[in-house]
Amino acid sequence: MTRQEIMQIFQSTGALLSGHFILTSGAHSPAYFQCAQVLQYPVHAKTLCGEIAGHFRNAGIQTVAAPAMGGIIVGHEVASALGCRCVFAERENKAMTFRRGFRLEKNERVLVVEDVVTTGGSLLEVIDLCRQAGAIIMGVGFIVDRSDGTLTFPAPHFSLLSMAVEKYDPEQCPLCREEKMPAVKPGSRGLAV
Repeated sequence: MTRQEIMQIFQSTGALLSGHFILTSGAHSPAYFQCAQVLQYPVHAKTLCGEIAGHFRNAGIQTVAAPAMGGIIVGHEVASALGCRCVFAERENKAMTFRRGFRLEKNERVLVVEDVVTTGGSLLEVIDLCRQAGAIIMGVGFIVDRSDGTLTFPAPHFSLLSMAVEKYDPEQCPLCREEKMPAVKPGSRGLAV
């Protein structure tokens, strides 16, 4: 897919938001990729995640692992395209963990996926969790890379869309100083469960 085709999907589904947002990392930004708006349409989820799967098709992936919440649909669709299973990690006492009976075997070949990355923190936590189980990380895939390709991971990585999106430390946020609109946190981190 071309960058233009991917951006068209985000724009047509209302997934590219403008305003004043608090990202999972705590940084503030005038733009937010709400991948849930795209992934609610199975045709788009299948298309985008199929691109990620295609990139790793020959890596011998046995399992796809993803962080909850944003990565669950991505993980499932990528695993479906690769014909393998999918597990997801979720937060318990502020740490990523496999629950619901999910586990990985020693030397299991794993692809870790996510919807959007800014700092890569959640992905790195899932990678560490997989490594603790003795799994081998074969790759890392995500739909949107907000770092414009500056992030590094301990395995080959691939994103469908890479772009620099402004982000600010909350103390230096010009949007906060303008006080025209309150910051909102549209993501799932920090929600009571």
